[in-house]
Amino acid sequence: MAWRTRFAPAPTGYLHLGHVVNAIHVWGLARAFGGDVLLRIEDHDRTRCRVAFEDALLDDLDWLGFVPDIGSTDSFRASRAVGGTPHPQRQSDNEGRYAAALAALSDRALTYVCTCTRRDIAQQAPHAPGEEPRYPGTCRAARHDAAASLARRACIADGDIAFHDGRLGPIRQSPAEQCGDVLVRDRHGQWTYQFAVVVDDMAHAIDVVIRGEDLLPSTGRQLQLAQLLDREQPLRWWHHPLLVHPDGRKLSKANRDTSIRERRAAGAHAAGLLGEAAFLSGLLPAARDLTIDELPALFR
Repeated sequence: MAWRTRFAPAPTGYLHLGHVVNAIHVWGLARAFGGDVLLRIEDHDRTRCRVAFEDALLDDLDWLGFVPDIGSTDSFRASRAVGGTPHPQRQSDNEGRYAAALAALSDRALTYVCTCTRRDIAQQAPHAPGEEPRYPGTCRAARHDAAASLARRACIADGDIAFHDGRLGPIRQSPAEQCGDVLVRDRHGQWTYQFAVVVDDMAHAIDVVIRGEDLLPSTGRQLQLAQLLDREQPLRWWHHPLLVHPDGRKLSKANRDTSIRERRAAGAHAAGLLGEAAFLSGLLPAARDLTIDELPALFR
């Protein structure tokens, strides 16, 4: 039986070369080792996500030649059309899934109301610039009334979480020390990334998570959340290197890095972009045209 991974972009901007690197790893590893790829649109952040960005990323995936095994690009377009139905792999279409997961945790007293703002947390738990703030648990014992805020945190237990990364080897993390109790819904009623991906990976029967190394610190807390939600299926991980600028900054939509859309308009071709991304991520010794069919050989 094939294992399943996922490609899960957030439509908060246009896809850039860093996304292509992730897609190369996702499809390449899946095709090399008998896995299937599920496409998921992670648009839980209603303030930043746009339908136009989703349409563009679907077009870019088609142009590059990345074809999902579960959740075709056309199925996402059809669900947006007049008379379309909610898509099971678009986060904004599945509010009930996250609400049910939160209710299951709340029924076991594993969540609590949090009234703290980011400013409050920064004052309560000072941290250096660029360092992750650790929530000090201010509201855990306060027992605020449910009406005090829409925000909810999940109780994170002390102790280490051990896991194995397919590229980096054995890793141990202590989520209670890294971040403290995890926010699962914010004060605006939006589901957080940390919570939504855990719930979705369970709902979509994901076996292997293949993602950038910048998300490595999230792994332990996501495993703890999965344990709280009684996930039984083992989950494996592969964190790949990021593309960075000469000054060390990672490529990102926020930095207005050259998008695939812009590269296409400037005359780039898909095989050239694939080869460039594979070379810059260390998968090829030199840049050259690369086809989708050649991806498995990069990982075998």
